[in-house]
Amino acid sequence: MAPRPAFDRFYGYDELTEILQGWADERPELYALESIGKSHEGRDIWLAAITNTETGPALEKPALLIEANIHAVEVTGATAALYLINRLLSEYGGDERITRVLDTRAFYVLARLNPDGAELALAERPRFIRSSTRPWPLVEELDGLYEEDLDGDGRILMMRIRDLNGSWKAHSEEPRLMVRRDPDEEGGEYFRMLWEGRIRNYDGVTIKIAPPLEGLDLNRNFPMEWAVEAEQRGAGPYPTSEPEIRAMVQAIVERPNITAHLAYHTFSGVHLRPYSSYPDDYYPTNDLRAYKLLGERATEITGYPAVSIFHDFKYDPKQTVKGGANDWLYDHLGIYSWTTEFWSPQREAGIEDYQYIEWMRDHPLEDDLKLIRWSDEQLDGKGYVDWYAFDHDQLGEVELGGWDLMYAWANVPPQFLEREIAPHSELAIWHLLVSPRLEILSLDAEELGEGSWLVRLVVHNTGWLPTSVSDKAVERKAVRPLEVEITLPEAARLHGGEKKVELGQLDGRVHRRSLLWWASDDATSDRAKAEWVVEAPAGSVVQVEARHQRAGIVRRELTLE
Repeated sequence: MAPRPAFDRFYGYDELTEILQGWADERPELYALESIGKSHEGRDIWLAAITNTETGPALEKPALLIEANIHAVEVTGATAALYLINRLLSEYGGDERITRVLDTRAFYVLARLNPDGAELALAERPRFIRSSTRPWPLVEELDGLYEEDLDGDGRILMMRIRDLNGSWKAHSEEPRLMVRRDPDEEGGEYFRMLWEGRIRNYDGVTIKIAPPLEGLDLNRNFPMEWAVEAEQRGAGPYPTSEPEIRAMVQAIVERPNITAHLAYHTFSGVHLRPYSSYPDDYYPTNDLRAYKLLGERATEITGYPAVSIFHDFKYDPKQTVKGGANDWLYDHLGIYSWTTEFWSPQREAGIEDYQYIEWMRDHPLEDDLKLIRWSDEQLDGKGYVDWYAFDHDQLGEVELGGWDLMYAWANVPPQFLEREIAPHSELAIWHLLVSPRLEILSLDAEELGEGSWLVRLVVHNTGWLPTSVSDKAVERKAVRPLEVEITLPEAARLHGGEKKVELGQLDGRVHRRSLLWWASDDATSDRAKAEWVVEAPAGSVVQVEARHQRAGIVRRELTLE
């Protein structure tokens, strides 16, 4: 019996592996697990394939890729991936939509792309790094402050240190809250605020903030517009230089049936679409419309807004992100790719209509008060920790406290975890059900004369999206046209038509929006026909196969009679 995961906690690598492997033993008809490579420290990177194999292998069906936990501390994504798998396996046969999606399509799930970084984040005495544990671009630590759990309580909090020239002071009515000192203010009690940690080669006076030895950001290591360290911090020495990203890229290339990609991150409570480096005008018109329609439905299902990275989620208004997964999957492959940033403490505290990145840089004092009240009432005070004295071996008497970011911000607090991730399984199911799907509409034969037959095959795309998925895929030549092929028995000969025929791409229903639009077109562009003239004895059996990388493979036999 496979171990049953709970969805109010986060899993270390060994437990995660046990759960993933247990499902393979329990549900082999629906689930298969394989390692697509090794992490920097040698851990397997597990990819699960979920589909009803009795209706065909995963590679012959349209598929959706879930990728989680590329960033070390963002372990919520791995639990969300487990939730989706568990729901698919436990509700297959009982839930109509889940049964339909697994009968006709396939999920690929990378529950933890970055196992090394997650192990650090989940350790008893954690360390918080961005992604991989491989040192880059430094080879040894520089002098300065490094974050560390000094008192061994499993948290890295903040240190407040009394300093006559400090920039911060206690709020007059809520002394736990640290607020900015006024520009012309003097004569009060002021503090310097630092992350809990120790200082390498401290001289007793100056404190520098040391850059982390592990400076990689694996989500900057993809091939799309990859940039060197001087332009893009953490991107590594070259595109796909890191084993985790190389494994993911190779796995995607080997699975051309992938039609969509959802990356599970934290935090902000938002769905992000590319581009990271270009405004919306850069899109083919139809693709932007499709992305917005997909985003509208994502918001309806999850409550999370859907926004553009370039327009709404820049870390710096004058800088753009390069080398990310979303941009590579959409721009190079023409696959609709999203990042889901789980969890918004601001919304939980009643703060609405804020700018995701700009809010972190500066926001009204009232927002901080709302957040502390929320922590007191909903998190039993565990989110914002009361300040307590600590004897620092370098700085002397300091106080530790403030936000426990790992618990309250970087991840969903465990008591809210299942509630938060559950709707996203429904989004994944819906997103896959709108993929293209190739089906045979008809296959028949008309007798032309003694021993001569006209064989006609008609196929259609019954999916909402076109077989190419996007116009960008066609522009980039990232997807092959629909192919149909006839196979004859030994006694038969082909007199008319080619054995293998290319029939282009088939439309979906995505752009059929209004009958009032003057260019509205409801022609049969979702349908294609192939004909052959065959010489064969009556009773002969011919076989046809229609295949498309993204829309699937269908086969049928026909007896000539």
